[in-house]
Amino acid sequence: MSIHFTVSGLTRNLIHSLGLDHAAAPRHLTPEQNLLLECYLAGQIPESAWNDYVFEMPELERHLNARRKLDQPH
Repeated sequence: MSIHFTVSGLTRNLIHSLGLDHAAAPRHLTPEQNLLLECYLAGQIPESAWNDYVFEMPELERHLNARRKLDQPH
């Protein structure tokens, strides 16, 4: 016997905010993706181009957000 259920967006956000979701941890970037991230952080990639990259590779935004969290003073 098995039980199947779906997780609503609200529940998913709650699980994420509690840090209980392991899928939120970003995967490792390829060398090309890492270079794109570094160039964006250095101001060498315009916002419009960055949005195109993020659309194609959503993990870039997860890494950017993680990096910004680390750079915030505690």
